[in-house]
Amino acid sequence: MSFTPSLLPRGGIVQGVVCGITAAIGYGLGVLAAWVWRAFADRDARHPRRWAWLTFFISGAVLYVVSFGLGQYWQYEIRQLMGVTEYNIPLVVASPFIAALVFGLLLLIGRGLHGLYRWLARLLNHWIGQRAAKAVGWVLVVGVTYLVVSGLLLQGFVNVMNYAYSLRDTTTAEGVHQPTTSLRSGGPGSLIPWDTLGYQGRNFIGKGPAVSDIEKFTGHPAMEPIRIYAGLASASGAESQAELAVRDLQRAGGFQRKELVVVTTTGSGWVDPALVDSFEYLSGGDCATVAIQYSYLPSWISYLVDQSKALAAGRALFDAVYGAWVKLPADHRPRLYVAGESLGSFGGEAAFTGENDLANRTDGALFAGPPNFNALFRQFSDNRDPGSPEVQPIYQNGRIVRFANDATTGIPPEGQPWEGSRILYMLHPSDPIVWWSPHLIFSEPDWISEPPGKDVLKTMFWMPFITFWQVTADLPFSTGVPDGHGHRYSAEYVDGWNAVMRPAGISSQDLTSLRKIISEVR
Repeated sequence: MSFTPSLLPRGGIVQGVVCGITAAIGYGLGVLAAWVWRAFADRDARHPRRWAWLTFFISGAVLYVVSFGLGQYWQYEIRQLMGVTEYNIPLVVASPFIAALVFGLLLLIGRGLHGLYRWLARLLNHWIGQRAAKAVGWVLVVGVTYLVVSGLLLQGFVNVMNYAYSLRDTTTAEGVHQPTTSLRSGGPGSLIPWDTLGYQGRNFIGKGPAVSDIEKFTGHPAMEPIRIYAGLASASGAESQAELAVRDLQRAGGFQRKELVVVTTTGSGWVDPALVDSFEYLSGGDCATVAIQYSYLPSWISYLVDQSKALAAGRALFDAVYGAWVKLPADHRPRLYVAGESLGSFGGEAAFTGENDLANRTDGALFAGPPNFNALFRQFSDNRDPGSPEVQPIYQNGRIVRFANDATTGIPPEGQPWEGSRILYMLHPSDPIVWWSPHLIFSEPDWISEPPGKDVLKTMFWMPFITFWQVTADLPFSTGVPDGHGHRYSAEYVDGWNAVMRPAGISSQDLTSLRKIISEVR
């Protein structure tokens, strides 16, 4: 079962881990079933006979070889769908040994916990009855295990990673320099010191298209884009950071530009260059971007432990920007947008209650790779129009909110009016960030039961427990595939922003040219 396909190509190490976990689950279910059977049969366990072991080893070996072969065929098909050429044969060969190691470790942990329970039960039996001793023993083992895993191991891991990445946050990437323009945070006259921006903040401020690059693309005179950023060290707390960022935005003249976008960052404060660069090219540089950092941790850890911080940062920044924006005369305001990728889309939604709130308070929004727990994304997707699949939902006939698997090929529903503010979600059928959910453990989602998206195998099907672990194993490698698949959003931002902003004078040839420029950004 572990060799069946999931969303992304699976290397030997990942396959071994998934196989080991699946084997441990199967073993545990087998032990449970045998225990229940013996309880009903009212007898003790019996030693297996010689022929039983022989049958087990022969059938197990044959099934494993057949499954291994089918698994390699399915992985080949997935790689073909996504254009992945990497295939590490030694790791594939090593996967059965990795599986055995993982299974052995999980079995050792399980038997260790069972041994601890039996020791506690015997100890407690000196003071209380046998049944009570067993019950209390199980409760103590479960409680201690939970405290150790959630407190000592998980929190200890998070603390260590937070410390390590806080040190990295004080460094600056090679080739990134403090700006000499007053139009960027950390530059001359800025209210935010360069050394407080953090590693990703300095990357964001120190890079981006030059005026000459934008002019070369548009063929017209361009302006230098404004970029504002507040790091964790710039102020204390999300509200203070947001207030400082807005004051620096006002100082730089951001509210006098034609377009203004509020970006909620991912994990460590990263802003996708493709997201912002596309916005700046399509606006001819007459724009401003503002963002703040809420964590040191990379996205794959923040995804699990920093959700509340992402919400607080997204809400605080938009409220601060909107508070200053709404006070301006209506005919002197920039067009206001909201954007975010991955956990950034989660935070970007935080300031809004629904589609009408988004439409009334912004001129548009662009969210890419929204996690499955996004409140508004789930609201729109769960209440999609009848007949539209979960991988490509249509909500309220696309009047305000729309979804695109590939914005370069069209945004359904085609031919329907899309007036006023436009809200666009970009999501790939093969993106595990979008589809991962704890509900995968016990229930089959629509995106599996319905016809699959363009880059997901038709042979993928749901299995209790197993599909959850397969998609979980896909998460850390979600960006290790070509653009347009998994959690890789790049050139699509060109067509996404073009649909949301509707800039004048942009031809299909211009979009093709800009896609090529943006695809080279990463």
